[in-house]
Amino acid sequence: MSSDQYKQRMQRKKDHIDSRIEEANIDKGIIVLLTGNGKGKSSSALGMICRALGYDMKVGIAKFLKGEQDTGEDTFLAKQPNVQTVFMKTGFTWDTQDKEYDTVMALETWSEAAQYLTDESIDLVVLDELTYMISYKYLDEQIILDALNNRPKNQHVVITGRAASEGLIDVADTVSEVKDIKHAFRANIKAQKGIDL
Repeated sequence: MSSDQYKQRMQRKKDHIDSRIEEANIDKGIIVLLTGNGKGKSSSALGMICRALGYDMKVGIAKFLKGEQDTGEDTFLAKQPNVQTVFMKTGFTWDTQDKEYDTVMALETWSEAAQYLTDESIDLVVLDELTYMISYKYLDEQIILDALNNRPKNQHVVITGRAASEGLIDVADTVSEVKDIKHAFRANIKAQKGIDL
């Protein structure tokens, strides 16, 4: 491809992108759903938290499934004045092996997360690993969908977790599926500080 052909191709691309940007004129809070079996869904949500904090926005985080862990992001977020976090006290549900207790803890965590979804002062709500709460039948999907649909108009929500339900996919504005191709853990490499923890 010649230099002139390349320039013409890039100009067409620029014109198309500029046109799409101009057409995108709706300003409202969006729901981003990060699902799939690959690593990086919660990390992507953390990136959006950092973006929000960069604009001095307020963030509410509800961590389902994982519980309070000794991770770099939890240590970092605990120091941020614009962040409030609730952790599901059970941690990994396969550790407890008690569905009744896990359900009670999921409901308790959801109760606090639902308050975030009614608080106009919170700009971004992250519902980490929420998909499991629906697929494990710990939480009622319709109650979650109603809360998402009735949240403040400009509030953004990020939902993470594998096997997202059709209801979550339908309500989301952006859905990304993270595909698992290869993972260090399967090669017996333990979780690494700064990467996994």
